[in-house]
Amino acid sequence: MWIIRLAWKNLWRNRSRTLITVGAIFFAVILSIAAESLKTGIFDNLVKNVVSFYTGYIQIHKNGYQDEQILDNSFSQADDIEKKILANKNVTGLTPRLESFALASSENLSKGCMVVGILPENENKITSLKRKLVKGSYIEKTDQSVLLAQGLAERLQLNVNDTIVLIGQGYHGSTAAGKYQVKGILKFGSPQLNDKILFMPLQTSQSFFSADGMITSYILSIAEDTQLEPIASAVRKTLGTNYEVMTWEALLPEIKQHIATDSNNMKVVQGILYLLICFGIFSTLIMMMIERKFEMGMLVAIGMKKAKLIVLFITESVLTVLIGCIAGIMASIPVIYFLNKHPIRIGGDTAKAYERFGFEAVFPTSTDASIFIRQGIVVFVIGLALSLYPMIKILQLNAVTALRR
Repeated sequence: MWIIRLAWKNLWRNRSRTLITVGAIFFAVILSIAAESLKTGIFDNLVKNVVSFYTGYIQIHKNGYQDEQILDNSFSQADDIEKKILANKNVTGLTPRLESFALASSENLSKGCMVVGILPENENKITSLKRKLVKGSYIEKTDQSVLLAQGLAERLQLNVNDTIVLIGQGYHGSTAAGKYQVKGILKFGSPQLNDKILFMPLQTSQSFFSADGMITSYILSIAEDTQLEPIASAVRKTLGTNYEVMTWEALLPEIKQHIATDSNNMKVVQGILYLLICFGIFSTLIMMMIERKFEMGMLVAIGMKKAKLIVLFITESVLTVLIGCIAGIMASIPVIYFLNKHPIRIGGDTAKAYERFGFEAVFPTSTDASIFIRQGIVVFVIGLALSLYPMIKILQLNAVTALRR
């Protein structure tokens, strides 16, 4: 205990020196946490966008549907299938969809669109569809009306309460035709969805496509996205070979590849950041050793063993690094929380470039507690590793030389 008390007193004999060292570690922790939190937050938001825009975490189709996405590859909606899926405790909800294409027209204007039949409330629970509403009101289960994506509505020059005409091919080659009132306008961050998608109640879409009781997919929400593949495997095993169970990673492999590439790039950036942290802490240690050279020489000259001197300096280093890390973690919490609630937003050409890939140019931070702990430990270990420098200098210390001023 005397070593700790002596080390603590030594730290505050020269407050400026100690505060500079603690400050270097303090800002190193904040920078490290901010970088890791921003990286995790960006990727989490990217996955959330992909999932909440349309795909969901997991989709279930009739076997072969992914290769040939036509109505003839639809299957009957059945309570027993839904019960089997929901029997998995990690599946928190599901919603059926009937998806196909049709030609949408308004007076002299026309455009191909994707028609998606949904159960409105179920869909909203999984993809937060109601939050994307910018005009009008949300559809009900029994409505004979539709929701249009903003880009599609602008292309057809339609607004709320206008009428849209749909013509397409129904189930088993039947003719699909109908006209519907536009009940609401949706805005998606993805230009691809914003320019072509139309939602209508599931029963209405089944009637339009002459596909009573048929659906093309189930969209699943899950309790823990880190268990994505194990959950998909469990559901796949439950349903058998008649169905294909696909995660969003399988449905959108280009997005997964994008995340993997950016993650590797961020590791390089973090490596450079850690290198800068090392230089920052090491420079303060060099300054400290130069200032205390005479002190160390005096202690050795009056009989203090170098081993005890090394233990004293290590204890001082541990206390200094610990103070800096704890202070850095505490100071970073409100900063990261603020950036999570008020994320960085980029506009102009950069935002347009992101939108072309279907992403919003919004960069929130992650408030995952493990980030603060992990980065604090990383900087703590770096600080302790660099504390080997004073040990080496003490072992090489010549008391006579050190006492010369």
